[in-house]
Amino acid sequence: MTEQRRHTLVVLVEDHPGVLNRVVSLLRRRSFNIDSITVGHSEQAGISRITLVVRGRDEEVEQVGKQLYKLMEVLKVQDLPESGVVTHELVLVKVAAKPQHRSEILQIAQIFEARVVDVSPNTLLLEMVGSEDRVGGFLTMLKSFGIRELVRTGAVAMARGASQTALKDSPRGERDEVAVPNGTAVLAN
Repeated sequence: MTEQRRHTLVVLVEDHPGVLNRVVSLLRRRSFNIDSITVGHSEQAGISRITLVVRGRDEEVEQVGKQLYKLMEVLKVQDLPESGVVTHELVLVKVAAKPQHRSEILQIAQIFEARVVDVSPNTLLLEMVGSEDRVGGFLTMLKSFGIRELVRTGAVAMARGASQTALKDSPRGERDEVAVPNGTAVLAN
């Protein structure tokens, strides 16, 4: 039996009320903990893109992909490979910024290519985009100054190069292939 590993699933769905709830409920019923979930519009009107980060064995995640296709609004499911993918998060962090520490905080922000989006007499609000590890490193560096508040978006991901998750130009009745971890594909009904 294979060990559990991190999977980044991209799910393209019709933009209807309740779709996100049905997707999350399916994962809950299959006992998957969602490490990260991000939802937004895609390049096609009426289609939303859900990026899910879960941990599981390849066979379990493949089965979840097949189960997702049973939901009427799900148009495509792809398990992105660990290599050959760009994954980023956005973080907004409000850090205590006493006058004597402000320049040091700004140097850290510069190193991590973060930008200042708000300034008050006692705080700086910083915005940073990067990989999960890079965001984690940025927050670790700021921790000693006193993080007052923070929010992270969760992962968004896209395959490198010409590979894409977009839907083929086909009517709703023709389903895309299910991309599975070992690189093979199964036609969804």
